[in-house]
Amino acid sequence: MMKKIFARIWAVWTAIAFFSTMVVFFIPFLLFVYFLPDPKRTVRFLSFARVWMGVFLPLCGCPMRIKGRQHFAKGENYIVCCNHNSFMDIPVSSPAIPGGNKTIAKSDFVKVPLFGLIYKAGSVIVDRKDENSRKQSFGKMKKVLADGLHMCLYPEGTRNKTDQPMKPFHDGAFKLSLETGKAIIPGIIFNTRKIMPADEGLYVLPHPIDIHFLAPIIPLDSDTVASLKERVFNIMSNYYAANAKS
Repeated sequence: MMKKIFARIWAVWTAIAFFSTMVVFFIPFLLFVYFLPDPKRTVRFLSFARVWMGVFLPLCGCPMRIKGRQHFAKGENYIVCCNHNSFMDIPVSSPAIPGGNKTIAKSDFVKVPLFGLIYKAGSVIVDRKDENSRKQSFGKMKKVLADGLHMCLYPEGTRNKTDQPMKPFHDGAFKLSLETGKAIIPGIIFNTRKIMPADEGLYVLPHPIDIHFLAPIIPLDSDTVASLKERVFNIMSNYYAANAKS
């Protein structure tokens, strides 16, 4: 009971820390980032976002620890596939990925004042209920890669609320890899489920967040969407199960 009370109080503090640091961040974002053309806007945005998250995450007791940045070869860009356990995953993955990158993101938060502008700047927005929006988002992701940026996707689609290391993957990331020839770098995020469980509502516990980037998985000429998806799923699921701490 005491743990839940503390988690709800800490969730309020986390929300205060997030929105107060966002307001401070918004001013330089609007002046020096928002009106730039892409891909320069995205690169500049991520440099600001790393500073923002570098302040916010320690403030809420969730410092980020990163391994495997050496797998991002200089001059190359990748499709980064991350597991998805919590709302905390997105503010972790984007700043952790070296270099400019965009994240696939739902349209739900676009209309939120101030935050919606920031949200759009770092994302490819998709309305999952709109088939036309889903088709357009695929073309936009191709352009992100063509611009030399990394494209970050969550192949589980939604947060994993099961007792398994990961939910089954959707096809999008692997179709994108085969059509563009871009290698996939798995990004395994740990501990965000402990911090913000999907089924607890207003609940945050302080805990370090770890993200491990693994070696690139190169699409083969013999690969199909199904075979590439299975290969990436097995690597990510096995790594998560072997390295997650209870």
